[in-house]
Formats: sequence, C-alpha cells, structure tokens
Amino acid sequence: MNMPNQFLYERLEIAFNHGVQKPEVPETLPQNLNPVFELRPYQEEAFVRFIHCLNNDFPGKEAPLHLLFNMATGSGKTLIMAGLILYLYEQGYRNFLFFVNSTTIIEKTKDNFLNPLSSKYLFSKKIHFGGKRVPVTRVDNFEGVNENHINICFTTIQKLHSDLTTEKENVLTFEDFEKERVVLLADEAHHMNVETKAQMELELDPKDQQPSWENTVEQIFQSNVDNLLLEFTATHDYETPAMRDKYLNKVLYRYDLVDFRQDGFSKEIAIVQSAFNLRERILQALILNYYKQLVAAAHKIQLKPVILFKAPSIQKSRENKAEFHQWIEQLTANQIDAFRESDIDTVQSAFRFFDKNDISAEELAQRLKSEFREVHCLSVNSKDEQETHQIQVNTLEDEDNPIRAIFAVQKLSEGWDVLNLFDIVRCYETRNSDKKTVAEAQLIGRGARYFPFVLPEDTDRFRRKFDKDTTNELRVLEELHYHSINNSRYIFEIRSALIKEGMMDERLETRELKLKDSFKETDLYKYGVVWMNDRQPRDYGNVASFEDLAKLSVKQKNHEHTLRTGSGGVTHLIVEDGDTVGVQTTESRDVRVSAIERNIVQSAIARKPFFRFASLKRYFPHLTSMHEFRTSAAYLGGLSITFKGDLTRFEQMPGEKLTACCDLLDIIEAELRKQITEHEGTRNFHEKQINAIFTDKTLKFSPDNPRIRDAQDESEQIVSVKDWYAFDGLYGTSEERAVVKLLSGWIEAAENPYEDIYLLRNERHFSLYNFFDGRTFQPDFVLFLRQSNGVSHTYQLFIEPKGTHLEAVERWKEDFLKEIRTECGSRILTENSRYRVIGVPTFYNQARANEFKAKLGEVLEDTYLVQGSDD
Repeated sequence: MNMPNQFLYERLEIAFNHGVQKPEVPETLPQNLNPVFELRPYQEEAFVRFIHCLNNDFPGKEAPLHLLFNMATGSGKTLIMAGLILYLYEQGYRNFLFFVNSTTIIEKTKDNFLNPLSSKYLFSKKIHFGGKRVPVTRVDNFEGVNENHINICFTTIQKLHSDLTTEKENVLTFEDFEKERVVLLADEAHHMNVETKAQMELELDPKDQQPSWENTVEQIFQSNVDNLLLEFTATHDYETPAMRDKYLNKVLYRYDLVDFRQDGFSKEIAIVQSAFNLRERILQALILNYYKQLVAAAHKIQLKPVILFKAPSIQKSRENKAEFHQWIEQLTANQIDAFRESDIDTVQSAFRFFDKNDISAEELAQRLKSEFREVHCLSVNSKDEQETHQIQVNTLEDEDNPIRAIFAVQKLSEGWDVLNLFDIVRCYETRNSDKKTVAEAQLIGRGARYFPFVLPEDTDRFRRKFDKDTTNELRVLEELHYHSINNSRYIFEIRSALIKEGMMDERLETRELKLKDSFKETDLYKYGVVWMNDRQPRDYGNVASFEDLAKLSVKQKNHEHTLRTGSGGVTHLIVEDGDTVGVQTTESRDVRVSAIERNIVQSAIARKPFFRFASLKRYFPHLTSMHEFRTSAAYLGGLSITFKGDLTRFEQMPGEKLTACCDLLDIIEAELRKQITEHEGTRNFHEKQINAIFTDKTLKFSPDNPRIRDAQDESEQIVSVKDWYAFDGLYGTSEERAVVKLLSGWIEAAENPYEDIYLLRNERHFSLYNFFDGRTFQPDFVLFLRQSNGVSHTYQLFIEPKGTHLEAVERWKEDFLKEIRTECGSRILTENSRYRVIGVPTFYNQARANEFKAKLGEVLEDTYLVQGSDD
C-alpha cells in the first residue's frame, strides 16, 4: 500500500492494524538488558517496528538504512538504544558510534553502557549470546577491534566533525566507515539538521553546502551500504517542508510528550503560585518537599525528594545559595507555623500529616536545617562545577547520595534524567520573552519524569496510580510542584506553554463521586463484605521437575539438531562389474542427554548463567546437585536430542554435541522463563467490610474527556435514580455506560429472582491479584446478588468492560476472570451467610454484547444450580 504523503510511522500503524504480522521481540533482548528496567509497552512497540523495517521492504526504503525514533523526554530512549545494540549484535554488527552535541550526555551515556556498578547501567551484568559471554568495550576507532565484542565509540558531533576533517592519530577516519559496517546512534538528533533547514531558507543547492556536522555524518553514513543511522530525539520538526521531505520515510516511531503523559508515565505538573517573597516561597517549597519524603516513608517507599532552585543568572544563583544557607540556619517554628493558614490544598494536607504524626513546627524546623545543610546542596552553574559534580547530579536517586538541593540557571537541559526531582523554585520575578517561556516550560517538562514505586495493590512501578483518586495522600508523589510568583500574566503564559508542550491540560474539571445516602442505610453497606485475594511471593516449594514448572515442548518432541556435515550420509553400493555408486541416505538418532559425555553437558551448562546451581535452586528447591540436574529424568536427564545427518563419525563430533546441548538449554530457558514470576495471587479469598472499602472519591478530568462530556447520557440518568446503583454518578467510558444499560434491563426484569441487587463501581477502591503472576487487577464493577431461601446466599460478580482496542494487551484479565469462576464459583466461603465469588469470564464491549449476555446468563444459571444443590 503506497501512501506517499504519510510518514513511515503512520503507514506502519495502518499496516499492523490491517493484519500485517508483527515480529516478536527476541528473548535475548530482555535477557541481556538490566532486569531493573523492564520494557514498557511503547518500548516493545519501538523494537517491533525496527525489526520489521530492518528485515522487510517498504515504500521509500533505501540503503543504507536511516531511521528516526521521535520519543518523549523521559521515555527511555537510551534503553531502546541498548536494546538495539543487542539485537544488531545478533545480526552480525559489532561496531557502534554514539554521538551527541553535549559532553555531559556523553559522560552519562558511558556510565549507562559501560559501568556495571552504576544504578543506571542498562545491560545485564553478563551479556550472553549462543552460550558465549560478550563484553561491551569502549573504543576510540574501529581499527583492529575485537570481532566478538560490542565495540562502542563515544564522541560529540563537534569532535567527530573535527576528527574526520583534520589529520590526527588514533581517531576515527572516513576509512573506518568504508571498511567496516557501523551503526551510528545519534542522540538529540534535532541538533544535526541545521543544514537541511538552512538549505530551504537560503535555497541552497546541496552541492554548494559547506562542510558541516550534518553533511559529515551523511558522508560517513553513505560510505558503506550496510551502515545504519538511527536517530533519537524528543523534539522533531514536522513543520519545515525540507525536514518533512527528508524524514517522510524515516520516522519509525512517534511517541509524543502528550502521549507519554496521558499514558501515565510522567509526573503531573502543579503550579504553586503565591504572593510571597522569595524567602517565603523557598520555605513553602521546603515544607512540601519534606512532606513528600515523609509520605513516602510512611508507605515504605525509599525516596529522597530533590529541589531545584532556578536563577536567571550564574551570579544570582550563587547569591541565592549563600543567602539560603544563612537564613535556614536561623529557621524558627514560628516561620513554619505561618504557613498553616495557606489556601493551597497541598500545604494544608502537609500540615494535617505533620499533626497526625506528631511532628511539631519546632521539630520540622530542625529537620529542615539538617536535611538542607550546605553539604547537601550543590551549585552546578559553571563548567567546572558541572564537571566536578557530574556523578552526583546524575545519581541523585541513589540511596547513598545525600544531595537534596541543586542551585542552577538551567540545569534541566538535555541529558539530565533525574527521577526524584519534586520541586522547582523560580527564584526571580521578571516575566520572560516568549522564547524563554517555551524554554522554561520544556525545562519543567524534563523535570516531570516519574519516580517509580510499587504498592501492594498496584505493582506497575512506572505509571501514575492516583489519577482517579487525587485526594489520596500518595498523589503528592506523582506531582512536580513549580513554585512561582503570583503574576497572572506570567502564569497564563507558562500554563499556555505547558499546555502546548503536552504537559498540562487546559483546565481540569472536578467531579465528586459519592455513595448515596440510601445505600448507606442498606444491610449490604452496614454489614456486607467484599471478598478479595492477596499478592505473595511465588512459592516454588512444590516444583520438583521441569514438568511441574512448564510443559516443555522438548518433552513431547525431541529437540532436533542437524549435523553441519549435511542432512544425510553416503552409502556406497556395489553394482555390476564391481563399480560402486554413492547413495545419499538420511540418518537420525535419538540420544538421551544423560548419555552425552559429562564434560560436554557441563561445558554447555557453564555457558548459560541461568543454569547455575544457585539460580536453579530458587525455582527447583528440591534439586540437590548439578549431577542430579544433568542425570535425573525430572530434569535434563529426561530429555533427548534427535541428531540428523551423517552419523558415521558421530562419536568423534564433540563440537556438534556441545552446540546441540547449548541450543537445547536455550529452548528450556525460554520456556521456563515464561512460567517464572516473582509473585502470585493467593487462591484463598478473604473478606473486608464494604463500608471500609467503598468511600467517596474526588475525580478530575480534562474538559474534553468523554467520561464527563456525556453527563446527560442515559446511563447517567439510570444510575442517579436507581437504588440498586450505589453511587450518585458513573462518569464511565462508552463501554462502561453500555454495560450499565445492559445490566439495568436485566435487573428491572420481572422474573429476576434476587431479593437484593447492588452494582458498585470500583474506582480504585480495591484490587485483585492474578493467580499466575500477582499482577494487579481492579475490575470496573462488582455486582452483589442476595437470595434467601432458608439460608442467605450472596454472590459477588466481577465485571470488566474493555474496548476492543485493549482486548489483546489485557487478555490476561479475561483469563483471570475465567479462573476466578473455575476456582471459586462453586466454593462456599462462609457457612452462616453463604458467599460465593464469581468472575464473569468475558470482557464486555458493544461488539461482544451478545457473547457477554450469554456468559452472564451461564454464570447466573450456575448460581441457581449451586444453591439448589446446597439446599
């Protein structure tokens, strides 16, 4: 399908939506990345698109291949680079050139790629391909590099241009790129396109261009048809015609800041404006900053929130720092108490928290003096200061890093990926030019990277958790506060710039979701319970074999290995006159792993870190030794390899046996990893009082959100007047509104046999945990049915509407609902008042409405049958 006016990323979206098969991300990629940085869905999508475009033709594809990843600040572009390096190494690439315009980013990236001791190191501590360990090596050029290593050269774009255009020793040359195929990784690539824009503005012919960064990169890229140029930027120019023409067939993936934020991967920005003087504004920021630290500690989250004090000049920044240390030493309880009457909600919440935890103003003053003493504050304005403190400012999240405050003019420039920045104080009162306001908004956006944390009820560490529960005290850990002057024109300008950057909605509308007074009078609310399960560490205590953990395909069908000598042997036959002829034959032999020489099997195991005894013992706790692992029928000894080819010299082919064993171990590892999880959901449910779980909520929406736009929808009218719906509003998606209408028709039916029916919306009131891996699931609705026939029976049904576009990625939730029905549907949970928990095992959406109604009917029929059998 030729769509010449669409960007490559748009054509890929259409193609995949119309059935083009997506490739799989190879297992070696996540296995060789640092497991701390688990891949997010959009990162996996970026890998999938790259693999597809590398291996398939598409309209406009040219060799050498040039692609661009346009992805939001904070989305993990450097992790994607690391994954691409691993994938391309498997495809035969060995040499990688990383270049960018900033020395600071170079040093940070070296740490990410080369320093296993760094908290932000991106690779696994030991990279393995095909049973062999692969080192990552820094090189100055690609002359005489080790062909088995990942060789990375780091340079700035300025130095690259200088090295290539002047005579020097031990630097990159144009010949390096002609002789060897190289992957060029261009970070902050928008700095490279000066010539493209100038060419349009000045109407220059390309042949008249002077030597520049851009055409230097183009020259080395074009010097070998197998080179790759992979660009990464958060701020690509889609408006300039020359840029559009250049990148029409190159923008592989576009994931803007607005998408990143709306998907929940960033902090939300809150502008805290006040008429205070600078000292008061700073003190208010300190109070809020320390409040965040205490809230995190109360929930067992390790957090040291950092403040950035932003000045208009280096001189002013130094003055601010000196004055800060002078007056904080004199900080008093009265100065802190003066903020108790603040009209800012978050400040009021902070003082309520202090009072609740018996933290007096005097104690708070002493704590602030200690936390923000001079040794815990850095100035990073001058080049010398930036170089001296570079490691400290790039490792602010580390537990042993004591820094709490940064004084700077513009520290949040490209490449500073601090996650625990929670407050920015604007230490001046003048308004900006339009250009500076945009730059200030971009600075705030870079500071809004989400600080990852997990909770017992929500294990998605990288996403915001309280968009639907903004009154929760943990919401403050999902916000970046920008402390500013109370200048209405400036506030309008900075807010407008943030909205344009995608970091803020035009305005938020608040809705109160309240339980009806009539529902609070019901027995269900007063005495009823919600049944839920817990999450716990995965118990491997009953695992005593491969079979217990995974249904290995090599258990049902032997792993096949074709000898490299060919697919068959040659048999010589005697024919007339004593001549012989050779006839190709096909031979195969099944060989038990336990029958292969011990040293060969041991050598294969030694090449696979997953199969170290300490690792195996974690998942197979009954395993006693590596000898048992090699020989027992429960483990390797129970598997066979089918060797095919010329087997006449099979016993003298240790290399073939070793390769076959390594390949078999790779298959086993991949299949076992699919079954290995850190947690699991308990299969026993416990009860909690409904009146302790379901409470009023404050919800916030952007004005164009359809959940509030359709306030006159029929479903909203239904829930507002029907006693069977517990809340006074719905504010649901289109699918949620539709399922309410469907249930309304069923509830109102004359033949309905239940005495009490109540439908409750679950706006993060409670969570369930997937049996298999403990993933958090918050079903949108829970339906309570009570029928009394001598003995009271109460049924609790979990219902989940889900749009068709989400079905595939959230299929595990539907599977979990099926498991709940299978596990718990007929199980009596208490004898005195008989409860049963049931999952309606089909997502509801309007395309599957009939299927859902059929499944709901089956579930309800089950309740009748089960009750009849009890009575």
